[in-house]
Amino acid sequence: GLAVCKVNSFTSRSIDSTVDDQLSVTHSMMLVDAFRTRSVLEQDSRIGKIGIAGWSLGGTVALYSAWSPIIEILGAPFDAHLPFYPAAHIRPDIQNWSDSPILILHGDADDWTPLHLVEGLMFQLPNATLHAYPGAHHSFDSEKEFTLLPKAVRLRKRTARIDKNGYMSGKLFLGIRLPLNERWQRRWIIRILRNRGAHVEGNPTARADSLVRAREFFMEQLY
Repeated sequence: GLAVCKVNSFTSRSIDSTVDDQLSVTHSMMLVDAFRTRSVLEQDSRIGKIGIAGWSLGGTVALYSAWSPIIEILGAPFDAHLPFYPAAHIRPDIQNWSDSPILILHGDADDWTPLHLVEGLMFQLPNATLHAYPGAHHSFDSEKEFTLLPKAVRLRKRTARIDKNGYMSGKLFLGIRLPLNERWQRRWIIRILRNRGAHVEGNPTARADSLVRAREFFMEQLY
């Protein structure tokens, strides 16, 4: 069968939610958590293949944990990746990725982590499948009513670049590229762009289908 290990990247840092402050726990912190957890699990002789799943910010972790430079630094590759509605706005200059299978589940009405950012990354991924749900918003696999989260930082068309030395930057206006390595730099950009406010909504059809797809994917790749 399949065993589940949940990594509590929020509660271990005394954070309940990152919606109001999406830099309180970053995907970089969570990537370290995920790989450290993997290194512990692989020492158990009962455990074979190890996959990673995540939702929203966790989906970003489940996606970018397949990027080879991260794997080389943090440990061994995961055997399967299952990101739900990830933020896929990071564009690395080094386009080397794990060959492990990736299944991305996303809604085409998501205005928080928009689908087009995932579509723009797909050409880099050697073994990825994207399934999009028509009319589905962020958190489509929940039972939430259509709700505006006024403080959520929504992504638009802009992407962040990571150069070959690991430095992150993004274009602002008039082609000006600004550094994004430090937390204060990212907070400053968020204030300038004023890109606050995104919606969540459960979608019963997408929820039911995604649960089946996720289970079948992990059973096929890990069991």
